[in-house]
Amino acid sequence: MPAWAAAVTGIVAGAVALGAAQIVAGLIDPGAAPVVAVGGVVVDATPGGVKEWAIGTFGSADKPVLLGGIVVVLALVAAGLGLLARRRAAHGTLGLALFGLVGAAAALSRPDAGVAHVLPSLVGAAGGAWTLSRLARRAMSTGEEDYVAASRAAGRESVSARAAGLPETAAPAAPAGDSGHGSAPGDDHPEPGPAMPTAMPAVMRAGAEPVSPPYAFDRRRLLTGATAGVVVAGVAGLGGWLLSGSKDAELARRNVARMLPRAARPAAPIPAGADLRIPGLAPFVTPNAEFYRVDTALVVPSVDPARWTLKIHGLVDRPIELTFADLLKRPLIEADVTLTCVSNEVGGPYAGNARWLGARLADVLREAGIRREADMLLSVSQDGWTSGTPIDVVMDGRDALLAVAMNGEVLPEAHGFPVRQVVPGLYGYVSATKWITEIKVTRFDQDEGYWTPLGWAPRGPIKTQSRIDVPRDGGEVAAGRATVAGVAWAQHRGIDAVEVRVDRGMWRLARLADVPGPDTWRQWSIDLDLAPGTHTISVRATDATGYTQTEEEAPPAPDGATGYHTIAVTAR
Repeated sequence: MPAWAAAVTGIVAGAVALGAAQIVAGLIDPGAAPVVAVGGVVVDATPGGVKEWAIGTFGSADKPVLLGGIVVVLALVAAGLGLLARRRAAHGTLGLALFGLVGAAAALSRPDAGVAHVLPSLVGAAGGAWTLSRLARRAMSTGEEDYVAASRAAGRESVSARAAGLPETAAPAAPAGDSGHGSAPGDDHPEPGPAMPTAMPAVMRAGAEPVSPPYAFDRRRLLTGATAGVVVAGVAGLGGWLLSGSKDAELARRNVARMLPRAARPAAPIPAGADLRIPGLAPFVTPNAEFYRVDTALVVPSVDPARWTLKIHGLVDRPIELTFADLLKRPLIEADVTLTCVSNEVGGPYAGNARWLGARLADVLREAGIRREADMLLSVSQDGWTSGTPIDVVMDGRDALLAVAMNGEVLPEAHGFPVRQVVPGLYGYVSATKWITEIKVTRFDQDEGYWTPLGWAPRGPIKTQSRIDVPRDGGEVAAGRATVAGVAWAQHRGIDAVEVRVDRGMWRLARLADVPGPDTWRQWSIDLDLAPGTHTISVRATDATGYTQTEEEAPPAPDGATGYHTIAVTAR
């Protein structure tokens, strides 16, 4: 078999393996699919600096990029297995078996894994091995089929010869008119000499050593078989995706929407002047579909609210376990809160503002009875991710919530359905646990959240920051009067002033939009006179404590970026 053909058989076998695994995972748990399971292990094992680079480079597309990279690597490995199987079929089978074991081990490493989670990888490996063997036989089957046909014909002649008392020939007789030794059937003067084969090797008499059939590569049969394999892989993968979709929480979200109670303490109406409505400026309320998403979940966990529970334990007097129905029976409050990711570069997009509905976390913790020595809440996500939140922040009176709704609708799956944490004033890595299932009341000197061992600070208060949205960096504006606008935030302290300067000149105060409270970002704008040419524009904010953000530049790690957001524009 040519090398390219062997590689094709390996790639198609790998595709069938992934498709078969996906459809089984769709029946069990989408997270048990080998690509997802291995991807999760890769994410957990990746150094913090690399993760920060991936988030900064790819943003919310970091997960598709990772999954795509894993698929490319698997395709190369599968091609290699096909080349190994070219020399010895057992090598390809062994490679696919290892593929299954790696996937199964990765699936078992998930915190919610059971024995059934190994099935997708094992079934996929078995399907891939069968496909590899089948394609190899199909590609090289032409000679074997001719050999079998010739053998059967020769066998019939031998039987006829024995019945007529004639000696058996050693091979199928040559067709009439053929050149070569021997005579044509019906010749009255046969030449002496043995009959010679014209196409196939001899059929062995009883007691003789067997002869291996010859093989000839058949490109057409390989390509048709490979096409069929690709179709099977595609259909299986699509079926697995559809099955996963049928298991997601969309129907449950609609059911929850019908039973979601009104807020016992509604938020005050958003002030009419909170949104300056300047084109290009981030709106005061970030639509759910546009709200940033940064997490480690390669597949959004699908959680059935009917089976969801929140366990609160550890350094408490009375451990609590709440169902979703229990949570909805509690007094729910609304709060406008801006969330910010610690990975956000100065001027970056990982900040968004929403109106949340949920139960006060402090009230639940008081019922559990927090012990005096506790200083940290270790919250756990459905997918095993953890976050360490300072207890004193949650208990100081701010609207820290177990949220069930966002901007007037049930939480989207990607943002934590059915329940997530929202804590104003803390970066998400120490507060914003999505798909929350557990809170362990503990101590910082005894437990760590997911990001702390990777070099991030154990406590993450949000730093005072500001951003220019209009105009865009590198853009052009009309010379003369130009509007510059953006947002600034200092959650749970509030923004008191925003200043702008051009070409490192004097700072000028910007106009501030209204806000409903200290936990949201604040829009600002200023009109500047820009002469023709290229200019740099910088912004800085001062929060309600009197602190003005520093000009000193620092990267996001370990506790948030600092510096002035500065852009360059050309006035023409």
